[in-house]
Amino acid sequence: MLIVKRNCVKRNKLLRATVCIVVLVSASSATLASTPAQRARGAVQADRWEETMAAFAAADLRKAPPAGGVLFVGSSSIRLWDKLEEQFEAVPVVKRGFGGSRLADCVKYLDRLVIKYRPRLVMVYAGDNDLAEGGTPQDILNRFKAFTEGIHKRLPKTEIAFISIKPSPARRALIDQARAANELVREYADAHPQVEYVDVFTPMLAADGAPRAELFRKDSLHLNDAGYALWRKVMRPFVR
Repeated sequence: MLIVKRNCVKRNKLLRATVCIVVLVSASSATLASTPAQRARGAVQADRWEETMAAFAAADLRKAPPAGGVLFVGSSSIRLWDKLEEQFEAVPVVKRGFGGSRLADCVKYLDRLVIKYRPRLVMVYAGDNDLAEGGTPQDILNRFKAFTEGIHKRLPKTEIAFISIKPSPARRALIDQARAANELVREYADAHPQVEYVDVFTPMLAADGAPRAELFRKDSLHLNDAGYALWRKVMRPFVR
């Protein structure tokens, strides 16, 4: 009887060991098979804005922006603003918008996007794409905090203005999230003397609460001349 029990124990141990080996081999095979694709996706994500950052650096070599100016950074709403550098009289403006970017990207490239210019004021428009990619209002606040804290750690006297996430017809389903994110950032700005909240959200809504279609291009996402004229009017008191 004892011999039978010992044989059973040996067979069970052998079976468990065999199963473990099979599982490990299968997992290793699966990992090896997926690694090239994962590496490719990771490389694309890592290099997504490298060409843009290199273009900014090349532009700086051709004509270095003076320190102490006003820096506009953010997504396509900044990039597509024609002649932004000429919109605010007697104020030196640097434009560094990169379309499709998120607030998370502004944080990631903070040194190359903001710190190197040593601006007295940063006007940032970002967060729109974060929400479109599944981010939450709390994510927006956390990323904006990281953005401001990263700047003030290096440039403690620099002021920062958050241009509120705009309501657009193309992303009407995200209006409530945009409103919530804007409110969180506004509360944060109210508690920090070197941070401002610029409300473009409210004047871009019609009486019925819908985004004003006449402010947008045909894609219903990006601003047209009328939209930028409204932004200029709202921002003028802040850009000084």
